[in-house]
Amino acid sequence: MSRKEQEGPEAESAAGDSSFLAGVGRDEPPGEDSDRTEGPPVAEAVLDGQASRYFASLDASVGSLQQRAQRLIDKVNDSRKEDHTVMSGFRESLLLKVSGLAEQLEERLFHLYGLHNELIQERLQELAEVMERVGQAEAELRQVCHTVEAAYRDLCLQPET
Repeated sequence: MSRKEQEGPEAESAAGDSSFLAGVGRDEPPGEDSDRTEGPPVAEAVLDGQASRYFASLDASVGSLQQRAQRLIDKVNDSRKEDHTVMSGFRESLLLKVSGLAEQLEERLFHLYGLHNELIQERLQELAEVMERVGQAEAELRQVCHTVEAAYRDLCLQPET
């Protein structure tokens, strides 16, 4: 019975999945018999070749991750630019609306000021008329007082009969 048959399908898939680890821990390349008497330089060359393939694969993976990260950063930056554009548009729209509302409020205030000015003017006119009547009543009252004073003097100055 062969080794593959004894270990089953799990050993087969594990052996096929790791080409880098196939020669690790052994001083000879995979597939070679351990009877060879060549020293470490051949084993180091094989390990160096496998390691360089491993590191090349690792470098490719790192490069791919860097590219993905850069694409994500670019996407975030583009999204931020869009957000800034939207916020600028919102700010301009809001400024226009606030400006329009301020103008409407100002117009309403001026209208109210006009109405109040008319009411104040009417009241001031009425006050002037009342003050004129009070002045007339005061003049009449003075005249009455002078008349009463003159009558009293006349009464007091008359000899008693």
